[in-house]
Amino acid sequence: MHNIDNNSPFRLIQITDTHLGARPGEQLLGLDTEESFFDVLHTLKLMESKSNLVVASGDIASEGRLEAYERFLKAVKNHLPCPIGWLAGNHDLDSVMRQFPANQVKRDYIELEHWQIILLDSSVPGYEYGEISQPELERLQSILDHCGKPALVFVHHQPVAIGCDWIDQYLIKNAPILLDTLAQYPCVKGLSWGHVHQEFVSQYSHFSLYSSPSTCIQFKPNSREFALDEKMPGYRWFELYPDGRLVTGVERIAQKAYGIDFASAGY
Repeated sequence: MHNIDNNSPFRLIQITDTHLGARPGEQLLGLDTEESFFDVLHTLKLMESKSNLVVASGDIASEGRLEAYERFLKAVKNHLPCPIGWLAGNHDLDSVMRQFPANQVKRDYIELEHWQIILLDSSVPGYEYGEISQPELERLQSILDHCGKPALVFVHHQPVAIGCDWIDQYLIKNAPILLDTLAQYPCVKGLSWGHVHQEFVSQYSHFSLYSSPSTCIQFKPNSREFALDEKMPGYRWFELYPDGRLVTGVERIAQKAYGIDFASAGY
């Protein structure tokens, strides 16, 4: 997996929190998650036809059903002719996701010509919060010890509070250990996650922190209680340059009226 032009950036697309049901047409707070997912994929097909890799950062399925993952992979591959990587979120079942072979979807680690992509598992079966297990931390350290290429790390749960009290109670429990581990390695350029259904940008030590909008409902930023935002579904893109520079941004689909229950107190 490499660039045609040695000086051109590697284009990586992050999509997250699709919340697909076992069958098409299932809804989340009045939104058909399959419909909004395909709306995002349509935008990706139009705007990102030259992308090099898609990373799905968790909550792909609403209940961890095999059928949801099968439809997800088929849909992405039908819209973007590039490899796919994924990691588990709190709504996923990692054991089901690992049934798919590596030639269908990448797991854990992807080494590029000039960069390395590290996919961490923060899911804790049966719980909403995240945690990085000791074996997972040791795997992370081993990778960073042995490969000096610039690194972009993905995880599902947020490692820092984003300003939404109701969802910040579900961040990574041992986030300080994760962040301090990453801070030991100058090659780490960024850490990006899903889970929070909104755009977020910050900094820790020498590396940047990001979150991506969901492909379905959006959570309202800086809200103490559960609240939905009227912003459209979207995705985050990254341009990874051979010299270690990273450029990123967020794109959303065109304005559309979905049947979202904005009065909902949660799900």
